[in-house]
Amino acid sequence: MEKKFFDKPTTYVGEVNLNVTDLDKSLPFYQHVIGFNILEQTDMKTVLTADGKTPLLTLVQPSDPLPKEERTTGLFHFAILLPSRADLSSFLRHIAKAGDRLGASDHLVSEALYLNDPDGNGIEVYHDRPSSEWNWAEGQVSMSTEPLDADSLLAESDQEWAGLPEETVMGHIHLHVSNLKSTEEFYVGGLGFQVVTYYPGALFTSTGGYHHHIGLNIWNGKNVPAPAENSAGLNWYSLIFPDKESREEKVKNLEHAGISIQQENDAYIVRDPSENEIHLLLGD
Repeated sequence: MEKKFFDKPTTYVGEVNLNVTDLDKSLPFYQHVIGFNILEQTDMKTVLTADGKTPLLTLVQPSDPLPKEERTTGLFHFAILLPSRADLSSFLRHIAKAGDRLGASDHLVSEALYLNDPDGNGIEVYHDRPSSEWNWAEGQVSMSTEPLDADSLLAESDQEWAGLPEETVMGHIHLHVSNLKSTEEFYVGGLGFQVVTYYPGALFTSTGGYHHHIGLNIWNGKNVPAPAENSAGLNWYSLIFPDKESREEKVKNLEHAGISIQQENDAYIVRDPSENEIHLLLGD
């Protein structure tokens, strides 16, 4: 994992906040299957971490939860980036032993495993190939969805999975949206991301030359509605800005575009055109 894509001067995803229907059912999955540690916990909310200090994922059980809704905007998956291929090898062996349903892909820039939590929220666990091996042409990075060589991955390490390594970060988030044109205007014109790949029904954006910090697709259909606020799925995610000046510039861009922004403590809160909520935060 190359820290330059998750440090100044890039803007990157920090934390994902999810609704779940049953915290008592979801928490063992995220602790024992994925490998998170608990950072903070109340009856209806648990904050999860890999390094014991940085929140990466928060699980919230609403008072009247609804199951995850189909054909809406919201979360497609969030993606946990492991430090090395050896870590992904250990995770694959761990998942295979546990018997969980699993998808797997080689995206050229990365190797990825896919699974769902008990509510059907999508999760990607992946490692990046060195950025020197990524292929770029005219500002676009070459990505694909090829079969993963599981035998090669398993041969990378014989270490037992011991939970998420401390260096684990939230690598990216991939969202269902209702309209790609207005979405691109918001994330590129407003928030300052660059489109690094166009894909059928989707676009991928990043800062600092990463293969993508945010994926956006209309695979649930054009003009689909937002889900109910108490349904399982995404509550919000955060973007970490490198400095006040950068964040203020993007806030002004959004305001000039007529986007409503709220300020709560040290966060600016905004919704994209598909009602996905984003908290704009400053890095350390």
